[in-house]
Amino acid sequence: MEKENSGSLSAVVKYLQATFIIIFLLYFGKTLFIPLFFGLLLAIVLYPVCKWFEHKHWPRSLIIALLLALVSLVFTTLLWMLGYEMNLFIKDIPRVVDRLSQFTPHLRKWMEGTLGVQQTMQDNWLDKMGSNAVNGISGYFAGALNATISTVFFLVMVPIYAALFLYHRGTFVKFLGMVINLKNKEKLPVILSQSIHSYFNYIKGTFFVYLIVGVLNSIALLALGINHAILYGMVTSFMMVIPYVGILISATLPVSLALITKDSAWYAVGVVSAFVFIQYLESNVIFPRVVGQQLNLSTWATLVAIIIGTLLWGISGMILFTPFAAILKIVSDNIDELKPLNVLLNRDFGYKGKKKTTIE
Repeated sequence: MEKENSGSLSAVVKYLQATFIIIFLLYFGKTLFIPLFFGLLLAIVLYPVCKWFEHKHWPRSLIIALLLALVSLVFTTLLWMLGYEMNLFIKDIPRVVDRLSQFTPHLRKWMEGTLGVQQTMQDNWLDKMGSNAVNGISGYFAGALNATISTVFFLVMVPIYAALFLYHRGTFVKFLGMVINLKNKEKLPVILSQSIHSYFNYIKGTFFVYLIVGVLNSIALLALGINHAILYGMVTSFMMVIPYVGILISATLPVSLALITKDSAWYAVGVVSAFVFIQYLESNVIFPRVVGQQLNLSTWATLVAIIIGTLLWGISGMILFTPFAAILKIVSDNIDELKPLNVLLNRDFGYKGKKKTTIE
């Protein structure tokens, strides 16, 4: 009995050590791993199309070049849409400022009459808010600049990694076969095949998330009477593919339109509140449920993957760690030693799942 307990304890210690080393490497090596794994994700998604064209006797190098050019065109289109909206917003800035100046006297009178805040105190608040805003804007633009530089680096490196993974995929599969022990080596083709299918479902699920968020954005803007509500609602949603900058800039246009075209500033407040609430739903409800169902990954595991990914890699980790968890579930499906972990990762073991546990 003591030998069994010591053996179990040593196994737990071994897994904890391995987990700590992996987390350490992922956190401090994120500059390498983030574009590398995005490239791997892109390569796995493009692999079925690449394989189909290869069966038609197309040269592998030509297929890879065409597919990556198509992906680059899609991202270039998104960037163009973002720049177009930014240009419209810049043109509307004078009108927005004039509109805000019209609301200022009414707001000051309301604060003095309702809240008892005197004009001098309001002036002091405005001065402090102005100085803080300048510092905040400078800090934001510095962060946006760093994010833009990182994005450019990713846009260069991700296609390179994806091309290498696609072109030399046989070498990487052979490497995996050599490092896996003989007991589980025969299961490698099954795991790889299911992983490719899982990644495809992840991309499909993410598209549905953007579509759902776009519909919710459009409904909110229509309810507030904003012009071109469906267009701005859908564009704002799909701009989430560009971290931070995309949704921020795309959301400023409907907010500025609310300020310009409506009689009350509360419409603009309503637009901001609606977008914040919808983003909360997307992060905590829509994304875990929709993407989790596509990957057959439990909602609990999806949320944990999102949180751990965000802590380690920020927005990139939020995107990448969900398919990581799905691949880990696939591995635990096929490896007997990981069956306890599979209970936590697999949606089928949930409350309404197909597989039941002893406690319901």
